[in-house]
Amino acid sequence: MTAPHHATGVHTVIGVDAGSANLKEADHLIHRLMDQLALPPGTLACSHLIRTAPRHRTAISLALPDPETADAAWDRLVVLLAGPDQPTTGAALSDRAYGPPEAAFSAAQAASEHSRKQGGRAVVYPGVQHMTGTVTVAEVLTGTAIDRITVLGTPPDDTRGPDGSVRVTTRDHVRPEWRDEQLVLTLTPAPRGMLAPFEVPNPTPCCADHS
Repeated sequence: MTAPHHATGVHTVIGVDAGSANLKEADHLIHRLMDQLALPPGTLACSHLIRTAPRHRTAISLALPDPETADAAWDRLVVLLAGPDQPTTGAALSDRAYGPPEAAFSAAQAASEHSRKQGGRAVVYPGVQHMTGTVTVAEVLTGTAIDRITVLGTPPDDTRGPDGSVRVTTRDHVRPEWRDEQLVLTLTPAPRGMLAPFEVPNPTPCCADHS
């Protein structure tokens, strides 16, 4: 499945650092902004661990289908962040920045990683709604934006991946990552000859509905 976000360029990816303490909080932030900014189908949203002094930060990125949509989303984001009761937040889009310098910098780092497709853990992506229950490897690759599947422990030079008929127990929590311009899902052996995502879900009351 080819995703509409695949056009390159920094002009369609917004980075946001709202002070999320961990991936769980970043996931919740992504879903909140997807709703509050009314982001369109085809948006691909990732979390990023940004390693900068004096502390590591967890930022997110939002890849929009085209520059016009990204500009409109940026305008809505700035209005939202300027409102009452909002956490201290940095944001970046291309050469634009919002918020405290440190947070805006980490937001720009997240946007850059995603734009180059060299980093980022995808939380929202085309086809994610189908990644529930048990599916096959073929269904993952044809029904979502995921480009490639690897199995933990497989030799690095083995690029074939598992057979398309192998079943995957999704646990309703499938988080592929950008690697070398491909969205790659890492799986691990599971009971009864199945595979499962390497990342184990950790649902909480705030984001169990989004896992």
